[in-house]
Amino acid sequence: MRPPENREMGPQPIAELMAVLNLKPNDLVQASPEQLTHKMVTRAMKGRWLTRNTQGLVLRAFSHAAGKPATLAELFTY
Repeated sequence: MRPPENREMGPQPIAELMAVLNLKPNDLVQASPEQLTHKMVTRAMKGRWLTRNTQGLVLRAFSHAAGKPATLAELFTY
């Protein structure tokens, strides 16, 4: 998948879900069994375009931290 010309996608639903669940980027980084960075999580929340691989890392970390499964459609609008 090619990145779009404009890589700013606007605020994403993950930011609101994290606020509702009182999660911080550090919570996702610590919950992730994979190599996830604070920068990746922050970029996801702000709406910076991410590769599918990075979206998957964030999705799995969010699911671990929230304690329930989530889908890409619930976290991202693109």
